[in-house]
Amino acid sequence: MTTMDQIHRIRTYYYEQGKNLSEIAALMNLDWRTVRKYVDMEDFNPDPPAPEKEVQHTSKLNNFKPLIDSWLEADLKAPRKQRHTAKRIHRRLQKEASGYDCSYRLLVSYVTEKKKELRLSKEEGALPLNHFPGEAQADFGTADFYENGKLHHEAKYLVLSFPYSNGGYLQLNYGENMECLLEGLVAIFEYIGGVPTEIWFDNTRTIVTDIIKGGGRNVTERFQRFAEHYRFKPVFMNPDAGWEKGNVLYAYFFYPHVLAKRLSYVTV
Repeated sequence: MTTMDQIHRIRTYYYEQGKNLSEIAALMNLDWRTVRKYVDMEDFNPDPPAPEKEVQHTSKLNNFKPLIDSWLEADLKAPRKQRHTAKRIHRRLQKEASGYDCSYRLLVSYVTEKKKELRLSKEEGALPLNHFPGEAQADFGTADFYENGKLHHEAKYLVLSFPYSNGGYLQLNYGENMECLLEGLVAIFEYIGGVPTEIWFDNTRTIVTDIIKGGGRNVTERFQRFAEHYRFKPVFMNPDAGWEKGNVLYAYFFYPHVLAKRLSYVTV
């Protein structure tokens, strides 16, 4: 089975590096018919999944996860040196939670994954802020707006800005889930009559499933298919580094082009 990474390489070789089908087939050890299939492909929707029986997984730690989660969520507002380590959580549970008898190894595994989910792990890095034509930045914000005489208080909007020209486009939404993100981007693409070559995003859980050591990202397959379909390169900011993508706010206040039309959800 050809993976999305292989499909991306095939299309990069063909559309960006100008290689022909036979050259790509030789480079990737694939049949040239397979290469032609993915060069010509326009629909990147996956096949509907077959129904699966729900499997129930039980863990001795399940009864204590809500308490652990509450401590870790409180750590989001606490100074770094005062946040819980796995060892401290283990000791607190032994003292404060009746019936706790889980192994330290089991606890460490859960705390590590939960901290990744909550973005409690900090990674240092630097990103040059050089902007080029065709590069865009995307982000959600909140605003009050009226629709058919009804006030929507602190409703969501998606803004796509272009730092090189300081231009920006705005799409009103009811939320900021995957459907709203894709719907908003498609509305803006259609309005401006094109697609940016590169779009910068935050590490929102709508898109990013995991931040890989060294600066890489694992993204949802649905978003990967969307980016491949429209052939733009997604770039993600360093965690807790909002200054790297400040143009979206500037564009909203000084160059607001609002797309008020409602669109059907986009399926990608």
